[in-house]
Amino acid sequence: MSSPTSYRTVSGPVEAELEIKRSRFLALLAPVANEDEAREVISQRRSEHPKARHHCTAFVIDPDSRTRRFSDDGEPAGTAGAPILDVLVGNELTYVLAVVTRYFGGTLLGAGGLVRAYGDATSEAVAASAAVTYSQRVPVTMTVDYALAAAIDRMAAAAGWTTESEYAAEVVVTVFIPPAELDAGLRSLADVSGGSVEPAVGEPVWAP
Repeated sequence: MSSPTSYRTVSGPVEAELEIKRSRFLALLAPVANEDEAREVISQRRSEHPKARHHCTAFVIDPDSRTRRFSDDGEPAGTAGAPILDVLVGNELTYVLAVVTRYFGGTLLGAGGLVRAYGDATSEAVAASAAVTYSQRVPVTMTVDYALAAAIDRMAAAAGWTTESEYAAEVVVTVFIPPAELDAGLRSLADVSGGSVEPAVGEPVWAP
């Protein structure tokens, strides 16, 4: 199985709320970098809502979404964490956490009702979020004069690549090139510079 070259996550935390038969379902959707960060956010959510009956969770980590965890937190098995996870996976999101906090309203919803409630609350949060796609890029760095830096910026923009520049007496320019386009990118840099630069090729990174 080949490694993924891109993944989707959410750009920032969002919240949504559903009320069903006087039970309140408060959904938090947030980007997380790893399992530890996910568990920190869950702990914080518990401290923010200490009187809530349940804090049901699911998170997905890694570019290929291989790390998946969920918790029913006292709800009947399979009625909370799994449907939350299903929404995250169904929307092809990773590096993401969902916490659905429930304030019990006094009426039992049944297994089917709980599955729908937790899934719908999570879906509401996903609908309110902004997705961002990260792709693999190879950083190619070189030190050039100001005129050549401007030419490299124009060349990169025309190719759809992003750049970062550090300005001093000269300019340190980094061009982020998709792995499949690296050879063509190096040729373009040689052309635009007349072969006057020796770009340093770094390890691939994830960039939006």
